[in-house]
Amino acid sequence: MRVWPPGAHRSPACRTQPRGPPSGEAVAMVTEQEVEAIGRVLVDPKQPLQTRFRALFTLRGLGGPDCIAWISRGFEDSSALLKHELAYCLGQMRDSRAIPVLVNVLQDSSQEPMVRHEAGEALGAIGNLEVLELLKQHCTDPVVEVAETCQLAVGRLQWLQQHPGEAETGPYLSVDPAPPAEECDVGRLREALLDEDRPLFDRYRAMFALRNVGSEAAALALAEGLRCGSALFRHEVGYVLGQLQHEATVSELVATLARSSESPMVRHECAEALGAIAQPACLDALRQFINDPECVVRESCEVALDMYEYENGSAFQYADGLERLRPPP
Repeated sequence: MRVWPPGAHRSPACRTQPRGPPSGEAVAMVTEQEVEAIGRVLVDPKQPLQTRFRALFTLRGLGGPDCIAWISRGFEDSSALLKHELAYCLGQMRDSRAIPVLVNVLQDSSQEPMVRHEAGEALGAIGNLEVLELLKQHCTDPVVEVAETCQLAVGRLQWLQQHPGEAETGPYLSVDPAPPAEECDVGRLREALLDEDRPLFDRYRAMFALRNVGSEAAALALAEGLRCGSALFRHEVGYVLGQLQHEATVSELVATLARSSESPMVRHECAEALGAIAQPACLDALRQFINDPECVVRESCEVALDMYEYENGSAFQYADGLERLRPPP
């Protein structure tokens, strides 16, 4: 998963336009003590996971070295889901000061594959060419999800080299693993998406182009990707469907979440996508798997239920760490 969170993840994916990210003026008024208080919530394992997620996305929105330092401390946690999200947020912040900790996570074979994969993706998202050679080294990592992620990150950095100053534009606020393809025809994009003989980078470009088209036909084409071969690819499809928030994809997402033989990193993204779509059928599925034997799946359902409540509530923003500290006027 990757929020500006729901209503805005990877989850937690950076969904659609956020309802209320901190403005520059608001950020300037945040004190060191408030950043510390939010950071302590993030790294406190006694806090509910959904509260820690909201603290994380508050820190992500505030930015700066102190927020990076607090987010970096979380990699000692026992929750693979939380650590995955920490890496995602550091990448989305696009601050090169996060590179050392992300490199350490990528190189740490004791970290869970989904955490290492997200660290590799985050290094590509930051866009600093100093990590290009390191990422190339991990393109043959023994963990296939890590290897494929680093191949994509290398592709993104090389694309940035070849297109200096060219904006990766789109209707979403996320920094994606690949720029969207220029093609707009849903049929041709679907063909590219599902062609497993094509380079993964090209298929990702088709994926993000379909997301940007945003029609029901585009959403259904993306949902077909949940049956493709690569677990990393299927996981990204789940993330993108969470961004798109199209209810036509609910049945495919529920079916994938329910498939116990599916990779946990895929099921987790499907759970969070259902939380973002926030229709009644999503609620039923999330409640059904809240006690799943896979820790990352049940934690994702827990966070997704919080996202569901946010999407169906009146709260101004998901990343409400400051609001929780400050009493109402």
